[in-house]
This record gives sequence, structure tokens and C-alpha cells, in this order.
Amino acid sequence: MQLNLFDATAPRKPANLSINSDLLQQAKELHINLSQALEQRLTEILLEEKRKSWRTDNQGAVDEYNNRIEARGVFSDGLRQF
Repeated sequence: MQLNLFDATAPRKPANLSINSDLLQQAKELHINLSQALEQRLTEILLEEKRKSWRTDNQGAVDEYNNRIEARGVFSDGLRQF
């Protein structure tokens, strides 16, 4: 499933960052594209935060559903053979 967390076609904007000098040197030695690495990790962080937010926002509904299933079961309880 592909989620569009951000507009991949948006123009790039320069940013001034501070980074540990040893990390920077090692990344350069390994020819790591810092912009690409940062965008990839930021995307992962955004997805994680949005998931946390969704869980928080919907926890009441999830709990209510789970309580209802625990109390009443599901529609196929009498039909399953396993």
C-alpha cells in the first residue's frame, strides 16, 4: 500500500543543518547522499508519527469494537468449522 505522505514533486528547498562531524565524514567516505538519506528517514518518522496519532485518535472506537466482539462474538461464530 502506497501512502502519499508528502508531495514528491514539490520543489527542493535548501536547509542549514548541523551534524556530528564524524557521522558526516563517514557518510562522505561511503558516498551516501545526505539529502536522500534525510528525506527517506523523515518519511519513515512521519509515517510512524501519523500511525501513533491515528491510534490515539481511534483508540476509543477500537476498544469499543473489541469489547463488542468479546461480548457478542462475530457473525460467523456458528458457521466456522475450525
